[in-house]
Amino acid sequence: MFVDGIGRGAQRIIDAMVRWLAYGHINPNFLTVIGVAINVGCGLLFGLGYFFSAGIVLIVANLFDMLDGQVARLSGRVTRFGGFLDSSLDRLSDMVIFVGLMVFYARDTQFHSTLNVFLAGAGLMGAVMVSYASARAESLIPKCDVGFLRRPERVVLFIIGALSTHAGSTNFFANRMPAVLWVLAVGSYWTFAHRMYHTWYELNKVSSDSATDESQTSISASNTGPERRADQPLVHKAG
Repeated sequence: MFVDGIGRGAQRIIDAMVRWLAYGHINPNFLTVIGVAINVGCGLLFGLGYFFSAGIVLIVANLFDMLDGQVARLSGRVTRFGGFLDSSLDRLSDMVIFVGLMVFYARDTQFHSTLNVFLAGAGLMGAVMVSYASARAESLIPKCDVGFLRRPERVVLFIIGALSTHAGSTNFFANRMPAVLWVLAVGSYWTFAHRMYHTWYELNKVSSDSATDESQTSISASNTGPERRADQPLVHKAG
């Protein structure tokens, strides 16, 4: 009940911000660009090692990511280009965070870790493949958003890893970013494989349904062909 109350309170705040921005005629695309600019700043903070600050900035950046679509719908300014811009810049937002982490762990400091650089790079490639698989699949099937590690889940994991980072802390829950990178690296490829399988399954189902329909149509056509009249015997009348 307490958590539900927090959720309702947060939603009321977001709804109020959406109404204020919509009535102020703020262009939703402008909000999208602001969000990605803040994400770029977040990537820089990760690269410099300010993880906790990066986590706070990441929360603010993704607030803009939530607002732009809602403002567009409320103000009646939903456009195909707006959707394209939003999805394209989301990929950039993901990549700058991964690159920032790769830079941090590649630097010659006490936190240098070749393994973490590799995991961040693998996570980056996996995140790109997940997004590409979805975009390509949806040109063939209606929807392909399966898998447990989509962008919102990635963002939450980044925030957890960032806010848990406290240098020198021995708490079990502190400094969880390396564990987050493992989850992102493995989970991204699992999600990519899931989407590949889902697309294969859906395409095969469509092909099977089409073949069944064609077979039934062929059978129906053969059953309703031209009727033949039985030959009538000739009757000879007696003279």
